[in-house]
Amino acid sequence: MQLQREQGIRTHKHITLAEIGRRLAIGDFKELNVIVKGDVDGWVEALADSLQKLSTEKAQVKIIHKSVGAISESDVLLASASNAIIIGFQVRPSATARKIAETEQIDIRLYSIIYDAINEIKAAMEGMLAAEFEEKIVCNIEIREVFTITKVGTIAGCMVLDGNVTRNTKIRVIRDGIVVHHRGAGFIKAF
Repeated sequence: MQLQREQGIRTHKHITLAEIGRRLAIGDFKELNVIVKGDVDGWVEALADSLQKLSTEKAQVKIIHKSVGAISESDVLLASASNAIIIGFQVRPSATARKIAETEQIDIRLYSIIYDAINEIKAAMEGMLAAEFEEKIVCNIEIREVFTITKVGTIAGCMVLDGNVTRNTKIRVIRDGIVVHHRGAGFIKAF
Protein backbone atom coordinates (compact mmCIF):
# COMPACT_ATOMS: atom_id res chain seq x y z
CA MET A 1 0.00 0.00 0.00
CA GLN A 2 2.88 2.34 0.80
CA LEU A 3 4.48 1.57 -2.58
CA GLN A 4 1.22 2.38 -4.38
CA ARG A 5 0.90 5.63 -2.44
CA GLU A 6 4.46 6.68 -3.31
CA GLN A 7 3.91 5.87 -6.98
CA GLY A 8 0.70 7.88 -6.92
CA ILE A 9 2.53 10.86 -5.44
CA ARG A 10 5.32 10.64 -8.02
CA THR A 11 2.90 10.42 -10.95
CA HIS A 12 0.79 13.33 -9.69
CA LYS A 13 1.22 16.17 -12.19
CA HIS A 14 0.70 19.76 -11.24
CA ILE A 15 -1.61 21.98 -13.25
CA THR A 16 -0.17 24.00 -16.13
CA LEU A 17 -1.82 26.62 -18.32
CA ALA A 18 -1.53 24.33 -21.33
CA GLU A 19 -3.44 21.58 -19.50
CA ILE A 20 -6.37 23.75 -18.36
CA GLY A 21 -8.22 23.57 -21.69
CA ARG A 22 -8.02 19.77 -21.78
CA ARG A 23 -9.23 19.47 -18.18
CA LEU A 24 -12.12 21.87 -18.85
CA ALA A 25 -13.25 19.75 -21.81
CA ILE A 26 -13.23 16.62 -19.64
CA GLY A 27 -15.05 18.44 -16.85
CA ASP A 28 -12.25 17.70 -14.39
CA PHE A 29 -11.30 21.32 -13.74
CA LYS A 30 -13.06 23.55 -11.21
CA GLU A 31 -10.51 25.94 -9.70
CA LEU A 32 -7.24 27.56 -10.82
CA ASN A 33 -4.99 28.40 -7.87
CA VAL A 34 -2.60 31.28 -8.62
CA ILE A 35 0.35 32.83 -6.79
CA VAL A 36 1.07 36.40 -7.92
CA LYS A 37 4.50 37.98 -7.41
CA GLY A 38 5.52 41.42 -8.65
CA ASP A 39 7.94 44.28 -8.30
CA VAL A 40 5.48 46.93 -7.05
CA ASP A 41 2.53 46.46 -4.68
CA GLY A 42 0.13 48.40 -6.91
CA TRP A 43 0.82 46.17 -9.91
CA VAL A 44 0.41 43.03 -7.82
CA GLU A 45 -3.00 44.20 -6.57
CA ALA A 46 -4.13 45.21 -10.07
CA LEU A 47 -3.03 41.91 -11.60
CA ALA A 48 -4.63 39.85 -8.81
CA ASP A 49 -7.94 41.73 -9.13
CA SER A 50 -7.94 41.34 -12.92
CA LEU A 51 -7.25 37.62 -12.68
CA GLN A 52 -10.06 37.09 -10.18
CA LYS A 53 -12.48 38.79 -12.58
CA LEU A 54 -11.73 36.04 -15.14
CA SER A 55 -13.66 33.53 -13.04
CA THR A 56 -16.58 31.83 -14.81
CA GLU A 57 -19.25 29.37 -13.75
CA LYS A 58 -17.07 26.52 -15.08
CA ALA A 59 -13.83 27.54 -13.39
CA GLN A 60 -12.84 29.85 -10.56
CA VAL A 61 -9.57 31.75 -10.36
CA LYS A 62 -8.39 31.76 -6.75
CA ILE A 63 -5.45 33.92 -5.66
CA ILE A 64 -3.88 31.95 -2.82
CA HIS A 65 -0.91 34.27 -2.28
CA LYS A 66 0.24 37.66 -3.59
CA SER A 67 3.30 39.62 -2.59
CA VAL A 68 6.13 41.87 -3.72
CA GLY A 69 9.60 40.50 -4.41
CA ALA A 70 11.40 37.77 -6.29
CA ILE A 71 9.90 34.30 -6.68
CA SER A 72 11.40 32.32 -3.79
CA GLU A 73 11.67 28.66 -2.83
CA SER A 74 8.74 29.03 -0.41
CA ASP A 75 6.53 30.29 -3.26
CA VAL A 76 7.40 27.22 -5.33
CA LEU A 77 6.75 24.89 -2.40
CA LEU A 78 3.41 26.60 -1.75
CA ALA A 79 2.51 26.16 -5.42
CA SER A 80 3.46 22.50 -5.20
CA ALA A 81 1.36 21.91 -2.09
CA SER A 82 -1.69 23.76 -3.41
CA ASN A 83 -1.43 22.71 -7.08
CA ALA A 84 -1.03 26.32 -8.25
CA ILE A 85 0.73 28.20 -11.01
CA ILE A 86 3.01 31.15 -10.33
CA ILE A 87 2.57 34.44 -12.18
CA GLY A 88 5.60 36.74 -11.99
CA PHE A 89 5.29 40.37 -13.10
CA GLN A 90 8.65 42.09 -13.63
CA VAL A 91 10.34 39.57 -11.29
CA ARG A 92 12.36 36.40 -11.80
CA PRO A 93 12.79 33.25 -9.70
CA SER A 94 15.98 32.72 -7.75
CA ALA A 95 18.31 29.96 -8.99
CA THR A 96 17.25 27.54 -6.25
CA ALA A 97 13.56 28.33 -6.79
CA ARG A 98 13.97 27.62 -10.52
CA LYS A 99 15.60 24.25 -9.78
CA ILE A 100 12.87 23.26 -7.33
CA ALA A 101 10.20 24.30 -9.85
CA GLU A 102 11.79 22.09 -12.50
CA THR A 103 11.91 19.05 -10.23
CA GLU A 104 8.39 19.63 -8.88
CA GLN A 105 7.09 20.52 -12.40
CA ILE A 106 5.57 23.82 -11.28
CA ASP A 107 4.41 26.19 -14.03
CA ILE A 108 6.03 29.62 -13.58
CA ARG A 109 4.86 32.28 -16.02
CA LEU A 110 6.87 35.50 -16.24
CA TYR A 111 5.50 38.71 -17.74
CA SER A 112 6.55 42.30 -18.23
CA ILE A 113 3.19 43.49 -19.63
CA ILE A 114 0.11 43.08 -17.44
CA TYR A 115 -2.27 42.60 -20.38
CA ASP A 116 -0.22 39.66 -21.67
CA ALA A 117 -0.69 37.88 -18.35
CA ILE A 118 -4.44 38.52 -18.30
CA ASN A 119 -4.92 37.50 -21.94
CA GLU A 120 -2.91 34.29 -21.56
CA ILE A 121 -4.86 33.18 -18.48
CA LYS A 122 -8.12 34.08 -20.22
CA ALA A 123 -7.14 32.10 -23.33
CA ALA A 124 -6.16 29.12 -21.18
CA MET A 125 -9.50 29.19 -19.37
CA GLU A 126 -11.31 29.29 -22.70
CA GLY A 127 -9.24 26.36 -23.97
CA MET A 128 -7.60 28.38 -26.74
CA LEU A 129 -4.07 28.81 -25.44
CA ALA A 130 -1.58 29.27 -28.27
CA ALA A 131 1.81 27.60 -28.45
CA GLU A 132 3.97 28.87 -25.67
CA PHE A 133 7.11 30.93 -25.95
CA GLU A 134 9.76 29.50 -23.67
CA GLU A 135 12.59 31.55 -22.25
CA LYS A 136 15.86 29.66 -21.97
CA ILE A 137 18.52 30.94 -19.58
CA VAL A 138 21.91 30.40 -21.20
CA CYS A 139 24.15 32.01 -18.59
CA ASN A 140 24.35 33.88 -15.30
CA ILE A 141 26.61 36.91 -15.03
CA GLU A 142 27.54 38.90 -11.95
CA ILE A 143 28.44 42.60 -12.18
CA ARG A 144 31.62 43.16 -10.17
CA GLU A 145 32.48 46.80 -10.93
CA VAL A 146 30.85 49.71 -12.77
CA PHE A 147 33.09 52.12 -14.70
CA THR A 148 32.12 55.51 -16.14
CA ILE A 149 34.12 56.57 -19.17
CA THR A 150 33.68 59.99 -20.78
CA LYS A 151 32.32 59.98 -24.35
CA VAL A 152 31.60 56.25 -24.05
CA GLY A 153 29.20 55.86 -21.13
CA THR A 154 28.83 53.40 -18.30
CA ILE A 155 30.51 50.01 -18.57
CA ALA A 156 29.88 47.06 -16.27
CA GLY A 157 32.77 44.77 -15.42
CA CYS A 158 31.21 41.32 -15.24
CA MET A 159 32.14 37.76 -14.41
CA VAL A 160 30.38 34.80 -16.02
CA LEU A 161 29.19 32.47 -13.24
CA ASP A 162 27.91 29.72 -15.53
CA GLY A 163 27.04 29.19 -19.19
CA ASN A 164 28.30 31.02 -22.27
CA VAL A 165 27.89 34.65 -23.33
CA THR A 166 27.90 35.57 -26.99
CA ARG A 167 27.66 38.90 -28.77
CA ASN A 168 23.93 38.40 -29.48
CA THR A 169 22.90 37.24 -26.01
CA LYS A 170 19.84 39.09 -24.71
CA ILE A 171 20.15 40.17 -21.10
CA ARG A 172 18.21 41.34 -18.09
CA VAL A 173 19.76 43.23 -15.20
CA ILE A 174 18.20 41.79 -12.04
CA ARG A 175 18.69 43.26 -8.57
CA ASP A 176 17.18 41.33 -5.63
CA GLY A 177 15.02 39.30 -8.03
CA ILE A 178 13.43 42.37 -9.62
CA VAL A 179 14.12 43.24 -13.26
CA VAL A 180 15.90 46.59 -13.28
CA HIS A 181 16.76 46.77 -16.97
CA HIS A 182 15.95 44.69 -20.03
CA ARG A 183 17.84 44.86 -23.31
CA GLY A 184 17.92 42.82 -26.51
CA ALA A 185 20.82 41.73 -28.70
CA GLY A 186 23.73 44.07 -29.26
CA PHE A 187 23.89 45.32 -25.69
CA ILE A 188 26.90 43.18 -24.75
CA LYS A 189 30.20 43.64 -26.51
CA ALA A 190 32.02 40.35 -26.11
CA PHE A 191 35.79 40.53 -25.95
